Order: sequence, then C-alpha cells, then structure tokens
Amino acid sequence: MVRKLQEEIKQSLPFSTLEEEAMLNLSRTADRLQSSFRQMLKQYALTPAQYNVLRILRGAAPSGLTCNDLGSRMISEDPDITRLLDRLTKQNLVRRRRDQTDRRVIYTWITPAGLEKLKELDPLVISYIQNQVKHMSQERLLLLIDLLEEARQSADTPVENAPAAAHTLHE
Repeated sequence: MVRKLQEEIKQSLPFSTLEEEAMLNLSRTADRLQSSFRQMLKQYALTPAQYNVLRILRGAAPSGLTCNDLGSRMISEDPDITRLLDRLTKQNLVRRRRDQTDRRVIYTWITPAGLEKLKELDPLVISYIQNQVKHMSQERLLLLIDLLEEARQSADTPVENAPAAAHTLHE
C-alpha cells in the first residue's frame, strides 16, 4: 500500500520502517506549517523566531530576559540570538541593556512598539492557527498534543550506542 507521504515525496520504495515514515511525516508537516506561518508573518516584517521572541518578552515583562533565558524558551533553537535581537532592536521592537554587576550579561525587554505589533498580530495568529487545525476535533487535537509531547520527550533523551548511519533518512 502506497501511503500519502510516499506519493508526495515521489518515493518509489516503501519506507524502511514505520518509525522512519512517522518521523518523515512529522518533519514534512512541521516544515509545511512553518512555511505557511512564515509567509503570513512576512507581511509584518517578522520571522517566526522574531515573533516568538516578542511573545516570550511580552510574557517576561517587566523584568526582561537574558539571551540564555530567551534561548531556552524558544520554540525552535536559534544559534544566533544576538543577531536576531539586533534586527528586532533596529525595528524598535525590543531594547537591551547590560547588567550593571556583570557586564557580560545583557537584558532584553519588549518596547511599546513591540507590544503594539503583537496586539495587531494576536487576532491574526489565533485565526491562522485555528484555520490550520479546524478539521480536527478537540479529542483529536488533545491526542495529537499527547503524541507530540511523548515524541519530544524521547527526543530529549540522549541516544546511546546509536549506529553511525542511524540518523540518515531516505531522500
């Protein structure tokens, strides 16, 4: 039986394992949803990572956060938080200040302009998200959440003695 993902990626051979098919399905779905979300945010001169930072900083107000704290709260890892914050600073959406006691530490806060940008985006993002999953019942959404959390939990567990080629998936 040829499954939908196999057709989408024009793969003639079946997947090696059910686990491989599940992982590729997860990756393909996440990529498609992110791409669509990226296009929506592009109209507002933001990337998904920048939007995520603004949301995090709004939730952390009024104390602000360090780069390390921001990085640990991000949905997707971003290896260059500093550059991301530079772009948001140029847009006047965040402000930064060095800690007085430890000059290596820099705190970041959302600005009033950043709050306004989120206020404008909040209803659009909520509508976007609801539209992406409107075909799913509440029960199926809860099941999806449980399954994704279970998969992420195992992803956070270090893999020991994995064969060197185990990370390679079919192209």
